Amino acid sequence: MSQERGAKSEEPALVSYLLRLGDDRLVLGHRNSEWCGHGPVLEEDIATANIALDLLGQATLFLRLAGELEGQGRDEDALAYWRDEHMFRNLQMLELPKGDFGFTIVRQFLFDAWSYHHLQALSHSTNPDLAALAAKSHKETRYHLRHSSEWVLRLGDGTDESHRRVQAALNELWPWTGELAWQNDVDAELGAKGIVPDLRTLHAPWDAMVRDVLGRATLSLPTGPMRMTGGREGRHTEHLGHMLAEMQIVARSHPGAKW
Repeated sequence: MSQERGAKSEEPALVSYLLRLGDDRLVLGHRNSEWCGHGPVLEEDIATANIALDLLGQATLFLRLAGELEGQGRDEDALAYWRDEHMFRNLQMLELPKGDFGFTIVRQFLFDAWSYHHLQALSHSTNPDLAALAAKSHKETRYHLRHSSEWVLRLGDGTDESHRRVQAALNELWPWTGELAWQNDVDAELGAKGIVPDLRTLHAPWDAMVRDVLGRATLSLPTGPMRMTGGREGRHTEHLGHMLAEMQIVARSHPGAKW
């Protein structure tokens, strides 16, 4: 990591932003890990597990930097295992149960398409540490996006049953995507210094990419209102608490243990 840190005044905002990036990937990585040993075919079982590992690796890097900037002695493990539900800043969409394979693939695709544009923009951040982590993560996200988009095409334009399932998944997930471009004072403060992008500028390319894939997959884009947002401010569905109880139980049962 670079030794050149941002001004002290911006560090609380940057820590908050890094927690968003890390929590998104930690939570989705855990959800994908639930497919290990349960995939529809062996090759996809392994592929989903590898994507989960990539996401957890990215989460480690973002949370580690957040802990360093925070300066309270918390490393990535402490941030992952010793925060309660209201302290997490992930998108609500990512904490929903894994559902069937179609649901997992559609969610992964929607997030991959967003991450592709988001990380690409962050790789030009004026903060060298954030830019470096974003550039590294973007390389992995390109492969994730190719994988998830190909599966959306295969299932959407496949059998009647596969089409029905992924369309149902899309109908359920689409209202949650309104949170992707949600911003607050953290974004305004960091954006004014060129540290993070204006998320509103990313929505159009994300939307175009998603519509292209969904159209080729013969899937219909849902209409209707978006859900309320809140994940970035610590408001979550009931599913996150259950997931964290499972994810954190070993660390909390054996504090300080190392393997």
